[in-house]
Amino acid sequence: MASDSKLFTFEEVAKHDRKNDCWLIISEKVYDVTPFLDDHPGGDDVLLGATGKDATDEFEDVGHSDDARGMMKKYYVGEVDVSTFPTNKKHVPQPLPPRPNTDNAQGSGLIKLLQFLLPLLVLALAFSLKYLKKE
Repeated sequence: MASDSKLFTFEEVAKHDRKNDCWLIISEKVYDVTPFLDDHPGGDDVLLGATGKDATDEFEDVGHSDDARGMMKKYYVGEVDVSTFPTNKKHVPQPLPPRPNTDNAQGSGLIKLLQFLLPLLVLALAFSLKYLKKE
């Protein structure tokens, strides 16, 4: 990227959050992806949902191809001043409550035993019937 790239504040970039004006922050770089909204394989909702925040983690989690990363160059408009990021820029999900222990050792052992014995019993019954028919 050019050394004379424009520096934006977080607030400036966050204002571009509509279908006709969509900017993203990825790896401290600002991209105007408005012309790409209709062509994005995941749909425009994915891009619009990534506005107004640092979308780096979301972008990296998807596992974009080298071609997709190369396409980003044409949408680059500048850098974001990281000192202007809000202090709570990352959403920390609440931990899930622990699940009750439903693993009953006796019950699961009985099920495993039945899973083993039931096919053997069916097989033994089939052979018995076949043997008795011949007599």
